[in-house]
Amino acid sequence: MFKAIWQLAKYGVIGVLATIVQTGVFYALACSCLGCLAADDVAVRIFGFPVAEASDAVRAWRFALATAIGFVVANVFCWLMNRKFVFRPGKFGKLVEFALFFSAAAFATFLAIALSSALIGWLGLMTTLAVFVEVGVSFVVNFFIRKFFIFKG
Repeated sequence: MFKAIWQLAKYGVIGVLATIVQTGVFYALACSCLGCLAADDVAVRIFGFPVAEASDAVRAWRFALATAIGFVVANVFCWLMNRKFVFRPGKFGKLVEFALFFSAAAFATFLAIALSSALIGWLGLMTTLAVFVEVGVSFVVNFFIRKFFIFKG
């Protein structure tokens, strides 16, 4: 029991670090070349990030692209850290393991982006809140796929 709790805790720490990487890349893009923050976004109000003069549909597309780029960077980091500190590698060769890890993360992120983009486009959800939805959905889906299908527990 303790081993499972310790593993989940390590996974959570790595997840937080990977989330910081992904979110950092996301906001770097959201504040520059892929502007997707609306004037009422909490990140604009708190941090003074620049506002994108774009429709909700354009913001949703830019959100998805910025998230996808952050995803790639964060998941290379995440795979390396999970392999070293959380799970026992060896169920598959490194290349297959990475491909499965990345595919599972892509699947989880695709679901999360679709939901978040829909919430932005249809309901005008604040981009920063959509980031939290994306992170939460991705975390849960990824842990179970990685623990039970990719790594050796």
